[in-house]
Formats: sequence, structure tokens, C-alpha cells
Amino acid sequence: MAKTARERLDAQKQSKIVVLDKDFAGVRKGQKLFVATPKIVDDYIRKIPFGQTRTIEKMRGDLARRRKCDATCPVSTAIFVRISAQAALDELEQGATVEEVAPFWRLLTAKDKITGRLNVEPNWLDVQRSLEQAAEAG
Repeated sequence: MAKTARERLDAQKQSKIVVLDKDFAGVRKGQKLFVATPKIVDDYIRKIPFGQTRTIEKMRGDLARRRKCDATCPVSTAIFVRISAQAALDELEQGATVEEVAPFWRLLTAKDKITGRLNVEPNWLDVQRSLEQAAEAG
């Protein structure tokens, strides 16, 4: 049986730093690549302040700088964002409130490729962003 997003999020994985021996996904040979975990990505998303947004590129840069690396793996990071977002959606479906889940709408928009793979109407993310920004403004 397939694991749920929550099970994948809670899996005990270790982050790692790899020195690339060849170019990979826009990162050059010889650079240090940080490979995060689903939990690290989820924690980053949970720390994005109410009413603010980030991009996946900004998150990857932040995570790399914190580990003194040149980049964060774009492939695994995208997978981990999707795991975090789907776990949040599953929790919302089970009755959690938006205040109780990882606010992935602060990182993703309706237009992001990852959003199209989630069990949510893409515009819902933009509505959540607008609601938060309106609350901050007023």
C-alpha cells in the first residue's frame, strides 16, 4: 500500500551535502549541493510569516546558504514541497484549519507546475494569498 503524504513527510531521512562530479539540474560540476528532507522543507514553509510569500527559488537559496552550499537540489526540493502541500491538504480535508497546516500557498501559486499535481483547485492558493494580504493590510 502506498504511503500517505503525512507518512512520507514524517519519514526519518537525513539531509546531505554532495559535491557534484558532473553538471546536474542547473548546478555545475564541483559545486556543493544540499539535499534537504521533506521535514526541512515543511519547516521552512511553516516559518513563512502570515501575509508574506516566498518562491521555491528563494527557499532553495536560503536552505543552501544556511548549509554553506552553492545550491539546493531542485529535483528533490520540488518533490518535498509537493509532499508538504499534500499533507496539508489531507489534514484540511480531515478537519484541520488553515492555521494548523503548513501554509504552502505562501510558496506556491496557481500557475506553478507542482500545484497542478495537488488535490486542490489551483486558484484556491491565490485566494488564500489574497485573504492573508487583505488581513495584513486592513
